[in-house]
Amino acid sequence: MSQQKASTTAVRAGINTDQHHGAVVAPIHLSSTYSLKGFNQKRDFDYSRTGNPTRSTLANAIAELEGGEVGIVTGTGMAAVHLICQLLSVGDKIVIPHDCYGGSYRLFVHLAKRGQFDVIVVDQSDEKALTEALAQAPKLVLIETPSNPLLRIVDIAAIAKQSKAVGALVAVDNTFLSPLLQQPLSLGADIVFHSTTKYINGHSDVVGGVLVTKGKALGEELAWWANCIGITGPAFDSYLALRGLKTLPLRMDAHQENANEVAAFLDSHPAIEVVYYPGLTSHPQHELAKRQQKDFGAMLSFELKGGVEAVKVLFDNLKLFTLAQSLGGAESLISHPSTMTHAGMDLAAQEAAGIKQNLVRLSVGIEDVQDIIADLSQGLAASQIEPA
Repeated sequence: MSQQKASTTAVRAGINTDQHHGAVVAPIHLSSTYSLKGFNQKRDFDYSRTGNPTRSTLANAIAELEGGEVGIVTGTGMAAVHLICQLLSVGDKIVIPHDCYGGSYRLFVHLAKRGQFDVIVVDQSDEKALTEALAQAPKLVLIETPSNPLLRIVDIAAIAKQSKAVGALVAVDNTFLSPLLQQPLSLGADIVFHSTTKYINGHSDVVGGVLVTKGKALGEELAWWANCIGITGPAFDSYLALRGLKTLPLRMDAHQENANEVAAFLDSHPAIEVVYYPGLTSHPQHELAKRQQKDFGAMLSFELKGGVEAVKVLFDNLKLFTLAQSLGGAESLISHPSTMTHAGMDLAAQEAAGIKQNLVRLSVGIEDVQDIIADLSQGLAASQIEPA
């Protein structure tokens, strides 16, 4: 394992590795197939679904950043989640958080309905509920921290220790923080995964995913399945994500600095009922976040006074923020979790997770923070004007 700093690893991934022409930047290998040296003499790559040089460069770079053994790049973030499901058989149990990303929730619940495995949905911050869930001997425990969209924090090390005691594997969604702000494998997780669509790529022009395992054997098993079911990512998207990775350290610093100021602004705004951001000392898991993370990230959410009608007015009056799905791009985005990112959860599940109709989620971009705050200020002011 390299001892160089994470920012150096991110920048240097694939640099000066071209053995043919001396290209400084790693080339894009678009070939679908590769010649054999001779009868039954395969090279390192033979078919791009199985392995691709550009994709491997990205996978290895993220594996190094996460401190893992094997990286697997997939076509989407949800493909990475689906890949994890290949570890489960009929009768196996998986424990998932009640407030996880809506797409993940939808996948697990619907595969369970088809009998592929059993799913246990639990508030992982509730020690009693989690203990009861683990007593059912699950094969896999999935953790999402910070959670999407309420930015709840759970103790990865503690849950991993409890899970290992009952023989369960632990997988952690690290999308919100990137490998630069949190390393779940060092805290006891077996698998860490990301939607590379978000911070790793960082420019809202790629859809992709990645999964990293702590152990080699588990990684090889999952790589076999990735090839078998055909969910590995394309070379060009891998190239773009690799390019985005080079600026990840700089972007995360800018995102983080802006998010801290935006959170402080919202926390004192009269139109806001509550702000969910681990960087605020009022956040119930603020101290845990300080211990577990290198910083607090650039995602936050808040509940707006005036209900869903006020939310609609806010959205209609913003000029800088874009109303759109996704997160982690250079631009600031705003969304309504109930009808967008978590529409895959029925209303009862949303309510159980604490997702209200007046909840708004922000992905704070890297624009000038004064412009970001000015846009929010005028939008919030409009949202609180009583209709004539």
